[in-house]
Amino acid sequence: MANVAKKKVNISLGIERFLDGPANYVKPGERLGLICNQATVDRGFRSAADLFFEVDDLNLTTLFGPQHGIRGDVQDNMVETGHAKDPKTGLPVYSLYSETREPSEEMLRDLDTLVFDLQDIGGRVYTFIYTMAFAMKACANFGKRFVVLDRPNPINGKNVEGDMLEKGHESFVGQFPIPMRHGMTVGELASMFNKSFGIDCELEVVPMSGWNRQLYLDETDVPWVMPSPNMPTVDTAMVFPGTVYLEGTEVSEGRGTTKPFEMIGAPYIEPEAFADHLNSLGLPGVYFRATVFMPSFQKFAGEPCGGVFLHVTDRDSFRPVITGIAIIKVIIENFGEEFQWKQGAYEYEFDRNPFDVIAGNESLRDHLETGSDLQVIEDSWSKDEEEFERIRSEYLIYE
Repeated sequence: MANVAKKKVNISLGIERFLDGPANYVKPGERLGLICNQATVDRGFRSAADLFFEVDDLNLTTLFGPQHGIRGDVQDNMVETGHAKDPKTGLPVYSLYSETREPSEEMLRDLDTLVFDLQDIGGRVYTFIYTMAFAMKACANFGKRFVVLDRPNPINGKNVEGDMLEKGHESFVGQFPIPMRHGMTVGELASMFNKSFGIDCELEVVPMSGWNRQLYLDETDVPWVMPSPNMPTVDTAMVFPGTVYLEGTEVSEGRGTTKPFEMIGAPYIEPEAFADHLNSLGLPGVYFRATVFMPSFQKFAGEPCGGVFLHVTDRDSFRPVITGIAIIKVIIENFGEEFQWKQGAYEYEFDRNPFDVIAGNESLRDHLETGSDLQVIEDSWSKDEEEFERIRSEYLIYE
């Protein structure tokens, strides 16, 4: 019997609901700014910037771009982008990954309301949610309204996992005490940031219709457009909350390949033994296949790297965060003489260990360096997960 493709769930995105009735959300002549990038599209793949510009009832005056630029053309992870003029609309484009991460009063001068529409991927260290937070702070400071057009959490809105960012470890990859996998949409996070974390701007969230917390983005009819250059698929987003920790090491996280974050390795790793050790741990929902790859850029460019490819066999039982930590733990145990934490700064945090910047604490690295059992590590964040679940319950929009 032939396999029958599962029917996609029909979703109306925040942008689509907004554009169906702009008068419900903005006043005639109200000047709008839009934070967007190449993935800010409707279900017809039409760019939000173009749609806003073409609608007669909307007065779009200013565009803002996040990390990697408004067109997603800046490949490197930590290359700042400059301000420009959008060639299609002729509008000014201010980069919020430049000399500033927060819109200035001058940038907000020609608008009354700032609209945010970016596709998040469900992990704490993905910077778009902090672009949102900083923009909300600027709107609070300069008396502007802030509107979020909601989009799905691509790896579902149900599962929460991981270590909590601790006070004193804030950075542009972690501003607030949330776990690595937060299980929320950008609209829900905006409400949490605004109330629980004290931003206090004039906020409105335009929710989706049709989405529920069980859904992964590829189970819906919402198109996937790469939100950043190294996030090619929903499968990449699925493993990212775990394998992103490898960015804090000198092990390749697969940048420079066609499968970033799904392939992990280094020239000194013997792939078969590495894969066997990881598979022997019995981690749920994942199989580690031994592989060799050669990055074209970033770590070990042009060098063959032994390692593993992560095949997620059951997304619902897969726990990306503990899986990522297990990978680092096994590398330290088997290749400790060659293993190194990342050298140099991460996200311009020159005085902190890069792994700690990603983890949002020092305790996780301590666990790895002292050889703590995986269960001990997982148990160390269980109370934080429970507390976060309690706090976030106030802000959940969807069933």
